[in-house]
Amino acid sequence: MNRLKTCASVLAAGLLTVSLPAMAHHSFAMFDQTKTTDRKGVTVVQFQWANPHVYVVVKSGTETFALECNSPSNMKQAGWKFNTLKAGDKIDISYFPLRNGKPGGALKVATLGGGKKLDAW
Repeated sequence: MNRLKTCASVLAAGLLTVSLPAMAHHSFAMFDQTKTTDRKGVTVVQFQWANPHVYVVVKSGTETFALECNSPSNMKQAGWKFNTLKAGDKIDISYFPLRNGKPGGALKVATLGGGKKLDAW
């Protein structure tokens, strides 16, 4: 009986360890991926290159909001670098808006000043 309990405990601990990364990663259900919003000439306020997701904070008119991107490794594969954007850069963006209607969303594509388009999703 003790051996069975020990085996069950080890199995449970192993399953918990394996499932932790999945639990830490949130759902993208908060973004409406059936719609895109486009804004031209937004100003980059901050570009945060960090795990688990890259973020871009932009200002459009008087509104400042954050856009979530993919992971740094996926962004790198799409042509992004940690210094692709700098505060003050003007870019055009296309993003999936938040379902709750608040400002922000998930960045889909950024068009840089020179016309270069980079996928972020």
